Amino acid sequence: MRLTTKTNLAVRVLMACAVNDGITLRSAEIADACNASLNHLLQVVNALQGFGFVDTIRGRSGGLRLTRPAAQISIGDVFRVFESGVPFAECFAAETNTCPLSETCRLRGYLSRAVEAFYHELDMVTLEDLTKGNCGLTALLAVPDRLRNTCTESALA
Repeated sequence: MRLTTKTNLAVRVLMACAVNDGITLRSAEIADACNASLNHLLQVVNALQGFGFVDTIRGRSGGLRLTRPAAQISIGDVFRVFESGVPFAECFAAETNTCPLSETCRLRGYLSRAVEAFYHELDMVTLEDLTKGNCGLTALLAVPDRLRNTCTESALA
């Protein structure tokens, strides 16, 4: 199993927002911190905003921030949004399936259960679980000159 670039970027954006809780971040700051293309990141931010994960503010002092506390954002929900359009295997996409085994193959049922188990595990993970007390992540994603006091200098080293 391999995640799409958009899912990966979505989680990076959300982690950056969680690490910088209460601060409106610019997309360019997040792109720099996450080593991401600004164009790709903007597409992801648009989707995150559309699905209610972030609020965006236009203009000179604009940017983005989480719509709700990190503890209320399920990583499973995020993955479902960004991975839902990508079939796990060819036989999962009825309109483009050309596999001659589809009618008799039992693998699809096992794969379906495995994918659901994957999402079930991610449903139990919140954005807060990924970011709270993660001083290394804070050091990487905190906006310059805004490092939090929650991580001591020795923890950042």
